[in-house]
Amino acid sequence: MTALFALATSLLWGLADFGGGLLTRRTPALTVVVVSQSVAVAVLGVIVAATGAWSEAGARLWFAVAAGLVGPVAMLSFYKALALGPMGVVSPLGSLGVAVPVGVGLAMGERPGVPQFAGILVAVAGVVLAGGPQVRGAPVQRQAVLLTLLAAFGFGAVMALIAEASTTLTGLFLALFVQRVTNVVAGGLALYVSVRRGGPALAPGGFPWRSLPALAFVGLADVAANGLYATAARIGPVTVAAVLASLYPVVTTVAARGLLGERLRAVQTAGAGLALVGSVLLATG
Repeated sequence: MTALFALATSLLWGLADFGGGLLTRRTPALTVVVVSQSVAVAVLGVIVAATGAWSEAGARLWFAVAAGLVGPVAMLSFYKALALGPMGVVSPLGSLGVAVPVGVGLAMGERPGVPQFAGILVAVAGVVLAGGPQVRGAPVQRQAVLLTLLAAFGFGAVMALIAEASTTLTGLFLALFVQRVTNVVAGGLALYVSVRRGGPALAPGGFPWRSLPALAFVGLADVAANGLYATAARIGPVTVAAVLASLYPVVTTVAARGLLGERLRAVQTAGAGLALVGSVLLATG
């Protein structure tokens, strides 16, 4: 079940990244973050009220607050990087944040078996190669890489924090709700400051009403992925859950290839294959 939930996480994160990357090419990244997460807050609010999850409030929610503060920084950095560079390059580099939850798992005493350890090495190598790393190049490319590395650390921190934010299913709903409320507050303040400094809040055409379904999908897919990952990390080894959940760049790369016509280089194709081999080793180890 750990492998199933973690792979579902990677699918949803990959699709959310693809959608978010497209949206930020037409709408300011901060607006994408605030609107998409506001939709998630509304849906989670209904779930929390219906399940009585408020009874699960406790000190662990501070982990959710911390995840909510780190998340907008990571998302904003990542969306800006996606707007600057090819998705097939940026997304795999963003998965390097897997080092954070894996490190936490190892620090807590988890020791993967030989097949799982091999799977971790193969999967991480595959994810990096799936991007056909391009560190050299024009200043815009270097800026995209730096933003992606910042986002990677933030994503890894969120994974580690949200896994500690609850111990029950209803507690997870509440933790995700608190995380998203914090996301919206922090992102909203950042958007306000940006507008005060002369930055745009909307594209020239006004509020992207036609993009609202896509914005809703991005927010809901992201929060569902967080919930699935937290569940996977709770019922199985964090080291395995984190690596399998970090296969999402393969999904983003395939989507970019199929819908945008971004061509895969040989190294990217090989990387995608290695990532799949690594996931099999992790799932069966």
